[in-house]
Amino acid sequence: MAVQTMTMGEEPKGLASRGWTTSAQSKTEVPSAPSGPQGDFDASLKVSQKSPTQAELSKVAELPLLTAQNESIPFKGLYTGEREGRRVMVIFLRHFFCGNCQEYLRTLCSSITPESLLVLPTPTEVVVIGCGQPELIPFYAETTSCTFPIYADPTRKLYDELAMTHAMNMGQKPPAYIQKSLFSLIVQSLYQAISSGRRLLSGGHFWQLGGEFLFENGEVTWCHRMQHTRDHAEVPEIRQQLGLDDEQPPRRKRWSGLGNTGLVRKLSLSRSRERSGSRKRNSLALSVRDVSSKEGSVMEKVKEEQVKEAEADQK
Repeated sequence: MAVQTMTMGEEPKGLASRGWTTSAQSKTEVPSAPSGPQGDFDASLKVSQKSPTQAELSKVAELPLLTAQNESIPFKGLYTGEREGRRVMVIFLRHFFCGNCQEYLRTLCSSITPESLLVLPTPTEVVVIGCGQPELIPFYAETTSCTFPIYADPTRKLYDELAMTHAMNMGQKPPAYIQKSLFSLIVQSLYQAISSGRRLLSGGHFWQLGGEFLFENGEVTWCHRMQHTRDHAEVPEIRQQLGLDDEQPPRRKRWSGLGNTGLVRKLSLSRSRERSGSRKRNSLALSVRDVSSKEGSVMEKVKEEQVKEAEADQK
């Protein structure tokens, strides 16, 4: 696959300039090696944190978002019309298989719930947007235990117009919202993508970064754009922007990151099963061996790490 090159400062135009190809039959964007300004992959990448103007918002107002049922709504439907007068925190994620973003949403949802927002004097909502295909929304909601509405923007036009960039560097240190090791997150992400079968390329652009935007009365009063792959605004900052900073955010249990799908389902072993040393846990290694014997050994290491974390939490 040919990779287009770009000079420093040149703006990407269209999918081809981003290193993407489009299948006419499946209409699925296929990521190739990244192209674009060299700054996109520089650890010192600087991103503007200036809120979009009304003129810029008018350009994105009619851009479509897709629901899990593949129904389309305009972006402005999140903060105008029935939501006029409400505060809406819109969280833009990376691809749906990103382990860092999954950890972020788990921690956020354990600290901020729809019920906790009801006590605020101003009606407030949280909305989540990913850059993958809408068919993965149910999987994502279950994996992250997200109770907030999730939409998809597979074209990534919203990301582009709202000045969110793309990068692959991970920053200097892990943020507080990540409570798993880098190794386990990488393996989890790979396993989810591989086990998804035909949906492998439906998760979204691997290099896309996201951010957070707070809408009040139809305008953005605060925003944060990611500068690297682990650069979501920390949960205490989100709580402060929403007016929940008067309470100590609840601490998420480390084991709560395990959901009921894919790898997470296979790693969620009960305490009684651990004590009895049941041989049934070997089903994990057998299922992974179907992908490759090498990955099977990697998954065993992840399982052991999760068991050790669980035992530590029990103590």
